Amino acid sequence: MRTVKLDGERMTNREAAHRYIQEQLDIPSYFGYNLDALYDALSVYDKDLSIMLINKPELIEHLGPYGDRLINTFKDVEKVNRNVGFKVI
Repeated sequence: MRTVKLDGERMTNREAAHRYIQEQLDIPSYFGYNLDALYDALSVYDKDLSIMLINKPELIEHLGPYGDRLINTFKDVEKVNRNVGFKVI
């Protein structure tokens, strides 16, 4: 299983967040920079993947309510794709 730590401190705005997520999770280059595209890409991810988010307060500080929606997107993916796990640490 591959484990990836996503650092909320590095997600300073929406575009930076999506670019960082794409790089860290090795999502295909056609990945769109929005939550729907993130959900679509991860809901069919076919390898075991554990995603851990660190520095949640900084993520929320940078992104506001969008940060909460981002977290909820990861939680939603976890419900539909048993290959993907998500945890806030």
